[in-house]
Amino acid sequence: QNAKISWGTNTGIPRMGQISDIGYHTLMSTSDNYLRRETLREASDILSNAIAQLPIFRHYDIGGVVHSSSDGQKVETAVRTFNARHSPKYFGLRKGIVPYTMVANNVPVNARNISADDHESHFVYDVMYNNTTDIQPDIHSVDTHGTNHLNSAILYVFGDQFAPRYRDICGKVSSSLIAFQHPSRYGDAVLKPVRKIREKDIIREWDECRRIFVSLARKDTTQSTLVRKLSSHARHSRTKRALWEYDSIHTSLYLLNYVDSPPLRQGVQKALNRGENYHQLARAISHAGFGKVRFKTEYEQELWAECSRLIANCIIFFNASLLSRLLDHQEKTGDTRGAEATKKISLIAWQHINLQGRYEFQKQPDALNVDAIIRALIGLPSDQAATLAA
Repeated sequence: QNAKISWGTNTGIPRMGQISDIGYHTLMSTSDNYLRRETLREASDILSNAIAQLPIFRHYDIGGVVHSSSDGQKVETAVRTFNARHSPKYFGLRKGIVPYTMVANNVPVNARNISADDHESHFVYDVMYNNTTDIQPDIHSVDTHGTNHLNSAILYVFGDQFAPRYRDICGKVSSSLIAFQHPSRYGDAVLKPVRKIREKDIIREWDECRRIFVSLARKDTTQSTLVRKLSSHARHSRTKRALWEYDSIHTSLYLLNYVDSPPLRQGVQKALNRGENYHQLARAISHAGFGKVRFKTEYEQELWAECSRLIANCIIFFNASLLSRLLDHQEKTGDTRGAEATKKISLIAWQHINLQGRYEFQKQPDALNVDAIIRALIGLPSDQAATLAA
């Protein structure tokens, strides 16, 4: 655990050797011999699956289904690294990287590092279908940066609903809505399509489109690679035009549903808010060095990101365990008001956890008395518990 905390908190092995009861050489040996990206991801998967088995988990469903979101978090690098890129809006004249994370029901189920100048929409499919946990969402949301001319089609083919939030929904509808009939056929409709669907483009290239979908399903290629190859073709590439047209059909259907359904709009916003809450937790965990990543190589940065996500999953599992125990007691005692308040409390909270100070790994701590914590929570009036709701 000591080496994981060294990486995950962005403290680093040398500094951790100074502020803990384990020396530098022992920490370095542990890190070199035991820390691997694959084992860290497997550990996070085990925690995510354990959280999914707790009673509180399904109460975070949105509209009765697991609604996930993905978003990137800009993180400045403290030293020059090969994969760091400029982003004037976030880094000024400096450079940084972007941990791109998928969050489902408040749980970070998958993540990967991308460059600051990469378009986040190129990694939506990759982060979803490389998710190896038991938490498989039915709806996935992104903000405007996560949208492009392919994601709606790709996710539809693989059985998921793509539900983005657009910065300018009025402008999107007025420029992207298409239909199977000519716009003149819709008379005085409030929402009118801008053009008719080019069905022949899709039919002519459908076999090629299916080959692309099969390649993605077999993981012979990634979405980011696919987008780069399509973008390198001529603007009037028939395959690219067919994929864009097929995507426009599903985008138009979603836009109509999005405009007509307040619950859908609220659900999309709630899912994205959970992603932002996780980013705040991740930033609090990686507080050392003013949050600037100090690791030089891409492999080291991946270790940092996976260790940070593992620590976050530990905190979320602890919170979920407490809330599940509390909810179970409230339901058994008929405390309906308290149970409803508990279901609204976010799993992403760390005010009760000390993330800073001196670390003592060799000292045997007293066993955590969960029952005493639950008794203390039960003693709170329901109206006070409701104030903690996210």
